[in-house]
Amino acid sequence: MLRPSDIEQLKGDNSRYAMVVAVAKHAREIADKAIENGEIIIEKPVSLAIEDFKGGEYKVFMNSDADNTEAETEE
Repeated sequence: MLRPSDIEQLKGDNSRYAMVVAVAKHAREIADKAIENGEIIIEKPVSLAIEDFKGGEYKVFMNSDADNTEAETEE
């Protein structure tokens, strides 16, 4: 489970909202990939996504376009 103190550690220079969106987006990617491959995930996709961000495997890059401020993840 993502606690408020965890989000502060993860977010760095990004906003809290951007971090939550990025974690959710990556969790969806993990879940979709597992379904595609017919895998059963024991741990929740959100927990796996948080671990990826904590481990530095994923980072948040903000789109600089003024009309579209969406968080993007990059491997």
